[in-house]
Parts: sequence; C-alpha cells; structure tokens
Amino acid sequence: MGKEFTQEDDALLAELGVEVQTKKAATYTPREQRVIAGFEEVQRFAEEHGRPPLHGEDRDIFERLYAVRLDRIRKLKDCRELIEPMDHQGLLGDMRASTAEAEPAELDDDALLAELGVELDAPPITELKHVRSTAQKKAAPDEIANRTRCEDFETFKPLFDQVQAELKSGLRATQKFRKDAGFTKTDIKKGQFFILGGQTGYVAEVGETIKAPNGESDARLRVVYSNGTEHNILRRSVVRALYKDEASRLVSDPSAGPLFSDQTIDGDEASGIIYVLRSKSDHPLVEENRELVHKIGVTNMSVEKRIAGAHLQPTFLMANVEIVATYELYNINRTKLENLIHRIFEPARLEIEIKDRFGRPVIPREWFLVPLFVIKEAVERIKDGTISGYVYDPGEACLKKNEVAG
Repeated sequence: MGKEFTQEDDALLAELGVEVQTKKAATYTPREQRVIAGFEEVQRFAEEHGRPPLHGEDRDIFERLYAVRLDRIRKLKDCRELIEPMDHQGLLGDMRASTAEAEPAELDDDALLAELGVELDAPPITELKHVRSTAQKKAAPDEIANRTRCEDFETFKPLFDQVQAELKSGLRATQKFRKDAGFTKTDIKKGQFFILGGQTGYVAEVGETIKAPNGESDARLRVVYSNGTEHNILRRSVVRALYKDEASRLVSDPSAGPLFSDQTIDGDEASGIIYVLRSKSDHPLVEENRELVHKIGVTNMSVEKRIAGAHLQPTFLMANVEIVATYELYNINRTKLENLIHRIFEPARLEIEIKDRFGRPVIPREWFLVPLFVIKEAVERIKDGTISGYVYDPGEACLKKNEVAG
C-alpha cells in the first residue's frame, strides 16, 4: 500500500545514499510573487529592528509603508494563506502591531492594495483575461524574468540604509515617473534609485549600449532590490514597468544645490551660519584629541550668541568653546544642510556621555573626531555641488567617494 514519505523518511533515505525525488517547486502568479516580495521586506525590517513595523507620523516613510503592507496581508484572506507558510517570525499573528491607525481613513481598499504593490487591474487567478501568447512572452523575456538572490547584497545594503535616512531627513525626495513629466529612458542610469512595486531598486551596473528592435538605444542593467534580490533587465523594460505602476517613484540625488554665496546680491536673504567649534572641556577623551574634536552646527543667530553660556549646556559638553570657523549662508534650508554635513561625518561621530547640571546623562550628537582641513574640504564640495556620494573615512582621515555608489 502506498505511503507518503515524511521529512524524517527523506533524511533517512539520504543517509542511505538514496536520492529522494523532490516535489516540483511551487509556481506563483505575478500578483502572488509581488505579495511575497513585499512580505520579505517586512520580514527584513523585523529582523533588523527586532519588532514588526509600526504606524505613526514619527515613523519614517518606509516603516509606515511596511506597517500598511503587513496590515493588508493580515486582513486579505488569500494573501494571509499565501504568506503563512513562510511567516517564521509570527508576524501575521502579532496583532499588537495594529493600532487605530492601521487603516488610514484617506486610503480606500484600492489605494491600500497599491501600497501592497499589487496591480489593481490584475484579474482573478481563475480569470484568463489578458493572457499573452507564447510568442508574446518570448518577445519580451525581461518582463517575465524572475529575480534571483543577490549574492553580494551586503555590499549594497549600506546604500539602501543611507537612501532611507536621506529620504527621512529631506536630503532626497521621490517624484512620480510619468511620460508627461518629460522623463526619458536615459533617466535610468547607474547609481539611480527608484521605487517599483513597493520595493526600492538600485541600478548597480549598466551594460554596453545596444539597439532595440524599434531602433532606439537600450542597455542591459543589473538592478539590486532592497529585499536582497537582483534582476538582469533591459532599461526599456524598467521604464515600461515604471510607467505601468501608478505608485512608482524616482528617488532624487542628494544634491544640496548652491548652498553658499561669497557675495550677497539684491534679493538675497541671510539664512544663517555654519559654525565649527573646539571644546575647552577637561574630559579625558576631549583633552587627548583636542585638535580633532569639533562641533559642527548651523544657526540663524550670531555664533557668539549661540555659544553664550556654553559651560551650562550639555550640547557644548558643559564647557566653554572657541570658534574655529564660520561660513555665512544665503537662501538655504538650514536643517537640510546640517543633516547633510552630519551624514558625511557620521562615521567619526564622537561617542561621549556628559552629565547635565542635574546629574542626568546626556549624549551630544554634533561632535566629531575630524580634522579641520577635512571640514573645509566638505564645505568646498558642498559649494561646488560635488559632495554627492562622499563620506568621511576615519581610517585615512579624508573624504572618500563611495565606490559602490559610483
């Protein structure tokens, strides 16, 4: 009498050297593939933060997107049944993550499905509308090609973390990808970030230019996605997918533009001052690195007024300071500039704890172990617009271009 093998039977047979015939891998519809890919991003977030994504205006845009996505998977029966076998973290059953904000009032079911990354005009699984012929599928292999696991994803992960932080701080923005907005195929270039199907994509490589059947120029791209997969795809196929996805977005470059002006002109308004300070604190860490420890900030008042009473403020290490350098700004978003500078020098942020006047521990965030000449170089690069992609390397005490970002 026939009997199905259990996993233990399979393992025993494998020990005996008997090859066990594996079951055919499950196949998924494009809709199911996108739901699975979206859930994998939620899982990645949960692994990194030790909790499910949460709602709330204080959360960054990615976490809020993941929270909406998780809520919809929980509440849509077909999605829940699809995802349950791979939910090793128990995210579907952890309803503690749901709040009164779980379904924002301004989003109807269609809008929430769009957040899920599901095409709203996709037919039911049993409805064979718009099915392409075999010939059509062969004519457009890139559109149906499956993404593969990105073996060197750890190389790219810092880029996705950085772009998320820059979107949150305002150094980058997202914009719709539409034909009527003047976008062309050449907009998809090496180093470009975009959002497609609820996932962030990064163009890691661009192959040689080729001629498409319609006579237009094209190229094959290596696109790495934030869920750890990658795709070898033609540029025209990426553009087509971005046009079709109503929720698609291009991610802007972190360009601050002309932040400084050596001279004011009619109509210019003073926006503030970037200042570099050196501490007179007797803290051992500061004393040992006096020439390297600098506070970098931006203020809309005079620097002298800003540092008044420094010895009473934890942000100034409860000690007096000396002004090392200042740069006057015109027509500039001070917060955006400060975030940019702090992002550049993040690897050299000074880890120091100071007690305030009441004995409470405080960790100041604007002090960095960086030489003054490097700060000056960063300012010059911000002035001429060449700062994009640079970060401070503490090991070599210099600004270095991120080689992966190109």
